[in-house]
Amino acid sequence: MQQLLVASGNQNKIEEMRAILKTRYEVLSLKDIQWTEEIPEPFDTIRENAIHKARYFYEKTGKACFSEDSGLEVDVLDGKPSAFSARFAGPEKNDLANIHKVLELMQGVENRRAQFKSVMVFYDGKQEIITEGEMKGHLINEIKGQNGFGYDPIFIADNQTLTNAQLTKDQKNEISHRRKALEAMIKALG
Repeated sequence: MQQLLVASGNQNKIEEMRAILKTRYEVLSLKDIQWTEEIPEPFDTIRENAIHKARYFYEKTGKACFSEDSGLEVDVLDGKPSAFSARFAGPEKNDLANIHKVLELMQGVENRRAQFKSVMVFYDGKQEIITEGEMKGHLINEIKGQNGFGYDPIFIADNQTLTNAQLTKDQKNEISHRRKALEAMIKALG
């Protein structure tokens, strides 16, 4: 089975990708290769950060690399927090603090439309493939559910009645932005 390095320190993302890719690839995490340095995300957009990470880790390791960057984009917040989703409430990357900041900003706001966006990049020194996936939905006013991570407890995807955090991992993976980006990537890789 072919190995692919996924340039992410987020173990939840790694597990989602392993679950989705389990029959096609052996997914290596940065932890698997004993990477301990901070992952560089110097740009203001999800797309630029994903491209940068794929190229950076290929150059550092010589391994074909998948990178993925994703974030929550809220319509009335001009698409924020986007690339800053993990550190929206501060550099400590606290999911609960991030959720509370979004809920505070959304108090009294009628338009609750939002989406999760994922940009995935494959880079092996010869070719670069970029795919995207979106999960559209809306934000609710309170935290519901124990599963998932990030903003999942306040996000309900279109055509769903439960938050992402109330869905099982398999249910979420079926509709996720990450799955859509991965499926497009698998198709592009042939």
